[in-house]
Amino acid sequence: MPRGDGTGPRGQGPGTGRGMGGGGQGQGGGRGRGVGLAAGPGGYCVCPNCGEKMAHQVGVPCDDQKCPKCGAAMTRE
Repeated sequence: MPRGDGTGPRGQGPGTGRGMGGGGQGQGGGRGRGVGLAAGPGGYCVCPNCGEKMAHQVGVPCDDQKCPKCGAAMTRE
């Protein structure tokens, strides 16, 4: 910005480097992080404690499911 009034060339200046953008997918604007994104309708929920697998139910996060064998919170495969 030659005059400090915001009329400088695009793509230069603060907030334009890597990891600085807003928007994009997930939190933080980064690509491919997968934070905060649903994993899709298929797949399995897996118990991190005993390894039990159960089919993922659409609309129900695996974190909200309890393992039928040991009662631990399930995680997404």
